[in-house]
Amino acid sequence: MPHLSHEALREEVCRVGRSLFARGYVHATAGNVSVRLPGAAGFLITPTDACLGFLEPERLAHVDLAGTQVSGERASKTLALHRRIYDSAPEAHCVIHTHSTHLVALTLAGVWSEADILPPITPYYVMKVGHVPLIPYHRPGDPAAAERVAAAITAAAARGTPLRAAMLDRLGPNVWHASPAEAMATLEELEETARLWLMCSTLPLAQRPQPLGEAQLQELRQHFGARW
Repeated sequence: MPHLSHEALREEVCRVGRSLFARGYVHATAGNVSVRLPGAAGFLITPTDACLGFLEPERLAHVDLAGTQVSGERASKTLALHRRIYDSAPEAHCVIHTHSTHLVALTLAGVWSEADILPPITPYYVMKVGHVPLIPYHRPGDPAAAERVAAAITAAAARGTPLRAAMLDRLGPNVWHASPAEAMATLEELEETARLWLMCSTLPLAQRPQPLGEAQLQELRQHFGARW
């Protein structure tokens, strides 16, 4: 991620929160955003029960690497999950969690598989998102969910297909990337693919889209470094 000051990162978290709220990716006080601070300064995370559309930079929670609050309002109850993602995915510098409508609806209707909640139906989903496993239901903020996500990240890295997202059953996605803007773009592509898949689920079985074939996936790997 391009080097940003502590203050600039606060502004960027608020900008991303406003954008997600304005476009309906989050609602009410659902969702949270965090960023890894430079050096060993810890993390910024949105406060518990905060509306992402009305964040104020100075009110963001600052926690140290051990998760101890340094300043700001009380950190989101999903702090443990964010910290485990950062621990397990070294390239992650921003984590976004939402309750995006189509993705939550997908878990209620039935995902494609537990290993991949969606099939590889578009090239940009394959290129920009990659594999997204389903994490079984846990109550919001349950540390057990954080351990399941961390285990999925570690297992995927060992297979050579690092994750950029995991889906919490009935709650919503967690996505991460090297910057807030890139994490937001990953979320957008994931939610759009869920919307397309649910739209197509009303078609007769013979007309529903088929996943891209192995030759097509290999082409995306070779030309774009797709993680599939």
